[in-house]
Amino acid sequence: MENNYENRAPLIVLGSTGSVGTQALDVAERTGTPVEAICAHRDVNAVEAQARKFQVKMCAMGDESAAAELRVRLADTSVRVYGGADGIPEMIAASDAPIALNAIIGEAGLASTLAVLRANKQLALANKESLVVAGEIVMREARTRGIHIRPVDSEHCAVAQCLQAGEHREVKRLLLTASGGPFFGRTRDELVGVRAEDALAHPTWSMGAKITIDSASMMNKGFEVIEAAYLFDIPAERVDVVVHRESIIHSMVEYIDGSVMAQMSVPDMRHCIQHALTHPHREAGCIAPLDLVKLGKLTFAAPDEETFVLLPLAREAMRRGGAVPAVLNAANEVAVDAFLHGRIGFTALFDTVVQTVEQLPDAAKAHSLEDILGYDRLARETAKRYL
Repeated sequence: MENNYENRAPLIVLGSTGSVGTQALDVAERTGTPVEAICAHRDVNAVEAQARKFQVKMCAMGDESAAAELRVRLADTSVRVYGGADGIPEMIAASDAPIALNAIIGEAGLASTLAVLRANKQLALANKESLVVAGEIVMREARTRGIHIRPVDSEHCAVAQCLQAGEHREVKRLLLTASGGPFFGRTRDELVGVRAEDALAHPTWSMGAKITIDSASMMNKGFEVIEAAYLFDIPAERVDVVVHRESIIHSMVEYIDGSVMAQMSVPDMRHCIQHALTHPHREAGCIAPLDLVKLGKLTFAAPDEETFVLLPLAREAMRRGGAVPAVLNAANEVAVDAFLHGRIGFTALFDTVVQTVEQLPDAAKAHSLEDILGYDRLARETAKRYL
C-alpha cells in the first residue's frame, strides 16, 4: 500500500542539525512533507545546506553572529533569517506551518515549546526537558489551547500507542523500557575510570552525545518518568522502568485486568517521528520490518537504582515538585558537559547532580516560570562549584 503524500501540511523542524532533527528531515523527505522553517544554534554550514535542499522559507539561529553569516550566505535566496534569543520564537510565530517538531537539546528547548503552543500549532515533542523543567506550565498551555502533544521519544510514542487499547481509568501502570546503556551490570566502583568514549558507545541507539551520556547514567530514563507522568496524567509512582537490552519493546501499558500492551519495532527514531507527523493515521513505514524469528529472544531485568542513583532521584524530584526537576536537569546539563570535556569522572557526574539537588531544597516552593528559570540558573552556578 502506497502512501498518499498529496496536500501534506508543511513542517517546522526546531533543532534541525541534531540527531533527531536530521532524522526528522529524512522522514520529511521520504514522506514528501514540505519543510517551511528550520533552526539551530550556530551550525551555519549545516543549516545553509538544509535550507537549500528543502527550499525553506525561514531559518533561525540562536547565535546572532551565526545568523548574520547565514544571511550573507543565503542572500541569493528569499529565505528570511531570524537571529538571537528571540529569533526562534519570532520565526515560529511568523510561520504558517501548522505543526512543529521540537528537537532542540536541553532546557534551551523550553522557550520554543511554549512558543509553538502559544502560536496554536500542533507540537511534536522530542525535547523532554520542556516537561522536566516546566511540566505543569507546558501542559496547562496545551490544555488551554486544546492541543494534544504528540510525543517523539520512543518510549512515550510507544505508550501513546498502547493507551489506545483502553480507557485512562483502566490503566494500572506504565512500563518504560530502558536499554541499560553501555554500563549495564557494572557496580559504582567499576564505573570510576570510564571515559566519555566508553559512555558514548550505546549498544542499540544512535543518538546525540548529551542524550547518550544521559542514557549511560540512566538520567535519561529518570527524565522520561517525569515526562510520562505529565504527558499521560499518571502519578510518577505508577511509572515503572524495566531494562530491556534488545530495545525492541519500546514501552508497555498494564491495565487493571492484567493485560499488558506492548509496542514493538526495530530501534529507529524515524518510526516515532513518522508516527507523530502522520497521527492519527498510519502510513507505510520508513524503517526496516521487525523479524522476531531472527531476533530469537527478549530479555528483561530490574534497573540497578543503587548504582544508577539519578533514576530514583528523578522520582524524588517529581514528588517534591516545584522547580526541583528543573534543578535536577540544570545540574545534569552542567555535569554532562564537564564529563564530555574530561573535567570530571563519570561517578562525579552522579555526585554533582545529587549534591546540587540537596543544596537547593527551597526549589520545591517555586511554581511560576520566572521562579523556575531563576532556580535553573542558580542550579547551574551551584553545580559548577562542585566540579
